[in-house]
Amino acid sequence: MKLKPYGHGFGALNIHIVFVTKYRHPVITAEIESRLKSIMAKLCETQKCTLLECKADVGSNDQIHLLVEMAPDIALSKLVNILKTIISREIRKEFRDFLKHYYWKPVFWKRGYGFVSVGGVPLKTLKEYIEHQGYND
Repeated sequence: MKLKPYGHGFGALNIHIVFVTKYRHPVITAEIESRLKSIMAKLCETQKCTLLECKADVGSNDQIHLLVEMAPDIALSKLVNILKTIISREIRKEFRDFLKHYYWKPVFWKRGYGFVSVGGVPLKTLKEYIEHQGYND
């Protein structure tokens, strides 16, 4: 794990985050997953964070796993709010025709989210776990 300098301190804050689609509809196609990665990476940068990994659960297509390196001055709840709000709006706009069969209201994500501090787990191990979502269920 590489430590980064932040102001008068240094450290590493890596968080595994899971977002689930509203009603668990299987709407995360390969094309939507690609756009999710692109949008999330840009949004993370605006919040001084880095998206290290992003992968949908291949088996169910109703959730996405993120590995984010957080800056210590950014609240997780703020980052999640930004990601979910903007991504929902953009994905619903870009994939309107596909999503209208699943959602009649302006929604994409389920209300909550899951998160776990990576702690001492090697990032390589966690990246492999995220990359293989849905394959070994």
